Amino acid sequence: MPRTTLRRAAAVMGATLAVAATTPVPASAASYGGQCGNGYGVVNQASINGGTVFLAYNGSNGRNCVVVVRSDPGDARNMDAALKPSGSTSWQTDPGNWTEYAGPVYVEAAGECVDWGGVIGDRWVLRNGTNCG
Repeated sequence: MPRTTLRRAAAVMGATLAVAATTPVPASAASYGGQCGNGYGVVNQASINGGTVFLAYNGSNGRNCVVVVRSDPGDARNMDAALKPSGSTSWQTDPGNWTEYAGPVYVEAAGECVDWGGVIGDRWVLRNGTNCG
């Protein structure tokens, strides 16, 4: 192969690699990272624009936990995690400007249904009367 052809091939290959290196990779979905602590396992989740709301439960102590996790952490944004037994009027919340996640918030609700949800920015998700038992 002549040198001119090799140089062109190298230039094309270099340009291709440069484009591949600067092409943004789509953000991955948010995943639960154990924010509620030892003994908690995810029992439900709800997608929200910019992340996921996770409901976790610890069978040894009968406590539920909610955490809102961003799929693309970064600058602090308005976020909140909210949780209560369905028969209660008192929400446990963690409002603020967070970079990665809001919460955890906890309630004891063994044998009861729970209402839970969260917010990222100005988008809310709320689930009522779930995970009874």
